[in-house]
Amino acid sequence: MKKILVCEDETSIREFVVINLKRAGYEVAEAGSGEEAVEKYDAEQGGVDIALLDIMLPGMDGWQVCRAVRQISSIPIIMLTAKGETFDKV
Repeated sequence: MKKILVCEDETSIREFVVINLKRAGYEVAEAGSGEEAVEKYDAEQGGVDIALLDIMLPGMDGWQVCRAVRQISSIPIIMLTAKGETFDKV
């Protein structure tokens, strides 16, 4: 079974994503902050297959989490954002 790390600071959004991923048959590790996401990733010791990261997080943002994970892994990472500018999307 594939394991997905979901990092989203808004609880209602995170819960919605987690519920739907579990219904689809995925195992999910969830985090409400960037720091927690890095801790959970480390705790999984390579057991995470993909990460969904919110960009706008308090403290350690999604870009910083992405860089931290990239130092030790090349798992696929999907960045989530509410930003609407073309620059932000690209």
